[in-house]
Amino acid sequence: MDFSSLVIILVILLLVATSVALLSRWIRVPYVTGLVVAGLAITEILPRPIGFNDSLIFNVFLPILVFEAAINTDISRLRSTIKPIAMLAGPGVILSSLITALILKLGLGFNWTSALLAGVILAITDTVSIIAVFKEISVPSRLSTIVQGESLMNDGVALVLFSLILQVHQTGQFTVLGGLQQLFVVIVGGTLVGLGIGYLSTILFVKSDDPLSSSLLTIAVALGAFQISQFLGVSGVVAVLVAGLIVGTIGLSQRVSPSTRLTLCSFWETVTFIINSFLFLLIGLEVDLITFFQTLPAIFLAIFAYQVARLLSVYPLLAIVRLFDRPIPLRWQHVLFLGNIKGTLSMAIPLTLPASFVGREQLIALIFGTVLLSILGQGLSLPWFVKKLKLSQGSLPLQNIEEWQAQLMTAKAAQDELDSLLKSGVLPKSIYEEMRSNYQVQIAKAEKLLRDFYNNRSDLDRDEISVKKDHKIDAIRRRLLLAEKGALDEARRKRILSEEIVQERLNKIDQNLIELDDD
Repeated sequence: MDFSSLVIILVILLLVATSVALLSRWIRVPYVTGLVVAGLAITEILPRPIGFNDSLIFNVFLPILVFEAAINTDISRLRSTIKPIAMLAGPGVILSSLITALILKLGLGFNWTSALLAGVILAITDTVSIIAVFKEISVPSRLSTIVQGESLMNDGVALVLFSLILQVHQTGQFTVLGGLQQLFVVIVGGTLVGLGIGYLSTILFVKSDDPLSSSLLTIAVALGAFQISQFLGVSGVVAVLVAGLIVGTIGLSQRVSPSTRLTLCSFWETVTFIINSFLFLLIGLEVDLITFFQTLPAIFLAIFAYQVARLLSVYPLLAIVRLFDRPIPLRWQHVLFLGNIKGTLSMAIPLTLPASFVGREQLIALIFGTVLLSILGQGLSLPWFVKKLKLSQGSLPLQNIEEWQAQLMTAKAAQDELDSLLKSGVLPKSIYEEMRSNYQVQIAKAEKLLRDFYNNRSDLDRDEISVKKDHKIDAIRRRLLLAEKGALDEARRKRILSEEIVQERLNKIDQNLIELDDD
């Protein structure tokens, strides 16, 4: 592909991704689902096909996405939920893979190798898709941590199992003990590589403490940990995950400046947003609709298979978790069951199969179609399902408070606009006074309702409202601190204040912003 064609394609994809981001917010559908639909729609307007490059996804995109998720994972929350996560990402993936493989073998006549490979691929859950839903509809933080942690860990376990199955197929040799030993070595080896690179990078973070060089260093850590692990024959995903957790917990601690931490968080959020936008567009672009409709019966069976497998792994395993850890509420288990949306990794893995593998094209077509329907079906239904479970529904007192606050905010905003119109001479004083008094009545009524409620609230309401109030106050403080930063940047640009004074003050403001994010 020549350079000019590549630029044209990139421009088209960027414009489409931007349009989808705005449109999906307006019609209230998950962003990733909108991207896939857009990819299906724009296939014909591109100068030439792009192609789903599995090497680029595995060696660049996958480490970056795993690393970003890891550095933003609260390790204390992860530690408190590690038992259900380990149960779902370990035995859960193995059990789900076996059940899916059995159904596909019986239903489609696959040989055991193809069935097991498909089972492992369809056991992977996509973090991006479900977290995108959680951004639209708030869920309990512990549930979100379990979902994200399981998705991160089951990527590594599934990739290791995929490699083992393919190796057994090529060598024709397998023993249970040997397989478990190799699985142990690959995972432990990846963990050791991640620990080594993660701790070494934290030393460089502290010494450099520069936002731009630190951004480059984190990219080197993510890609380097993956490549070193691949060279050593251990799990690259596990290495990147461990390195990311160390960098997020220790490397971005109080030992580096707030400016560095804020810059890094913004940098990685931007990078992953761009990558995910391209990847989900590519999913839509890559699906051949003719092949899709030809394999539709098999695709429906594959969806049925992995849903049955998920059902028989989530509920029984989480019932066992109750014996040694806090129980997972049944409504949360429903989300974990339905939230096993497939994504880019499930599409990339079958492309790595050797060209000589019997049934390769059939397996790729089946996986591609299954991922497409998963994103469209589960991606669209999950927000509705979460709402029906009332995981995000606030209590009646909180709803009343927000209604009164909305009345107060809108009336005061209207008064401010009236003041501006009067001052500019657009509005006569007599009309101004009449309209302002009407808004003042609304303000007084809302303030009275809020005051009476706060004076008469119960202890239960008091606790719930206190938490909600703290979040609102934090949001206001963050907004004020950002306003302070804007004023300082403007003063520096106009050379009203010296660089030294501005930078010192900015560091203090950044520290306050970090403390707000940590609370």
